[in-house]
Amino acid sequence: MATIQASSSSASSFPRDRTSAASKTRESHISVLKLPCAGNLIHELNRRNGLQTINSAEMKPFIRTNMKNEEANGNWKAVEELYAIMEAVADRSEMHKNIGVQRDNWNRLLLNSLNVMTVTAATMAGLASLTGGGAPLLALKLSSTLLYTAATGILMVMNKIQPSQLAEEQRNAARLFKNLHQQLKTVVEVGRPSLNDVKAAMERVLALDKAYPLPLLGTMLEKFPETVEPAVWWPREQQRSQQEETVGGGLERNNGWSEKLEEEMREVVGVLKRKDAAEYVRLSKLVLKVNKILAICGPFLTGVAAVGSVLDGSWVVALGVVGGALATVVNTVEHGGQVGMVFEMYRSTAGLFQLMEETIESTLEEKDVGERENGELFEMKVALQVGRSLPGLQNLTATHSPSSPREFASKLF
Repeated sequence: MATIQASSSSASSFPRDRTSAASKTRESHISVLKLPCAGNLIHELNRRNGLQTINSAEMKPFIRTNMKNEEANGNWKAVEELYAIMEAVADRSEMHKNIGVQRDNWNRLLLNSLNVMTVTAATMAGLASLTGGGAPLLALKLSSTLLYTAATGILMVMNKIQPSQLAEEQRNAARLFKNLHQQLKTVVEVGRPSLNDVKAAMERVLALDKAYPLPLLGTMLEKFPETVEPAVWWPREQQRSQQEETVGGGLERNNGWSEKLEEEMREVVGVLKRKDAAEYVRLSKLVLKVNKILAICGPFLTGVAAVGSVLDGSWVVALGVVGGALATVVNTVEHGGQVGMVFEMYRSTAGLFQLMEETIESTLEEKDVGERENGELFEMKVALQVGRSLPGLQNLTATHSPSSPREFASKLF
């Protein structure tokens, strides 16, 4: 009995030992087994379900592209508006160019016709003195008077509108609109246009329209102004507030700017004001006086010649012939020499110098040098505008004093 109990007890204990050993084996196997990470598990589940997993590293380029697209969409309105302005500017440039050619033709054709009429009238007045009388004499005198009268009327209209000056205005407008078109094209292609760029472009277009109007009636520029001022074809910017926070004396300069460069630019502005702009305003006034004298003398001489061609007498006939000859000379000098065009050219050149002055001053008034145009690039642009090299510009500001010299800042004009 004892043997049976012992065997049974051993048999009953055997399964328990084997169960415990098996459980220990499973526990040790589970503890050794490495579970996959969450990312790999998700990837495996997506693979089994036929889905595609995209890593975060792969998503970064798409995120950056979407951000760029959002920025592009934000600027797209400004780009569209700038393209619309560019189309209008290109159309205006071509229109001013064509009208300039037309008005230059006016000047040549009217001058040739006027001189032919005046010379013919003087010839008829001279032949009338050689005719005995009767119908031939009356016909010559009447024809001469009519030609002189017509020439006087045409000349008064020409002196009022100054076709050569009109042509120069349109040439300047075409050049400036073309320049504006190139600047807008650069902003669209290279820069990052904004609504402020659109507003600035609109202001520049309207300023050019005001400076160089197309119509002859109502808005035509005064050809004999009381006061001579430089031409202004840009929007006059309001002066920046002088109460802005100024830059401290020890603040480090950057963006290509330095105290020396700022002082150099101020000297350039001083030379432009004292020399270049003042000289061209003086020349404009001188040419305007000459043009006024010629504009008065031309119609006066043809009018006197018309009176002389009607009356009898040797001295009166001589007055009619000589008056016509002098009128031809005066008209040729005024309109053939294009005195009005010279006046407009000098006035526009003075305006160019004034624009340079205002550009430099407004740049220097910007206290944050980081917001300015790069200093070295700005200096190069100024040197190109005045036709000097960088050392030449620096020598100008280094040696120039208000009392010394007769040297001008610009070498181009």
